Amino acid sequence: MLPQGQVCLGCPPGGYRFHALRAWAEYGGPLRGAIHRLKYKGDMALGESLARPMAALLCSLDWTIDLVCPVPMGVARQQQRGYNQAALLALPLALICGLPYRPGALRKVRQTRTQVGLSRSARRQNVAGAFQADPRSVQGKKILVVDDVATSGATLDACAAALRSAGAQVVYGMTLARAVYLPEQAAANP
Repeated sequence: MLPQGQVCLGCPPGGYRFHALRAWAEYGGPLRGAIHRLKYKGDMALGESLARPMAALLCSLDWTIDLVCPVPMGVARQQQRGYNQAALLALPLALICGLPYRPGALRKVRQTRTQVGLSRSARRQNVAGAFQADPRSVQGKKILVVDDVATSGATLDACAAALRSAGAQVVYGMTLARAVYLPEQAAANP
């Protein structure tokens, strides 16, 4: 964890377009296994259980949220998997916290390759312009975008760019887990 106000070496030079990003835990160990079961093994029942600590974290923050939306999947990947793991986290989180859930506020308009194995700069390029927000849903609103794991922050940043372009006032990101990069990894994987 970095001292408050410091920016990690892996962050893009211009910063991110989301206001803040919080993750419940570090990506690894048993949580990594649970995320893989949720994401790749069809264990959809894990969504609600894994969303509970995220909801507790959200309630502890001083964020004003008008609506919650998941990071959307592309049509092909959604059809292949049969569900969106981010939505399985976002819906119970919204319900627990008493917040409106609007999955249609943000959609993926361009198919992208998986982010796994890509460098930080390749991740940013891969998702640039891949999302579009509905101005009628987000204009002037404070939006919470939910995903399972944040690695480089590129996907959440691309979502924030689309939301802000459509008139969202503030965009926050929340994930179940955050991959942690050491300074030497950030320098070796720009």
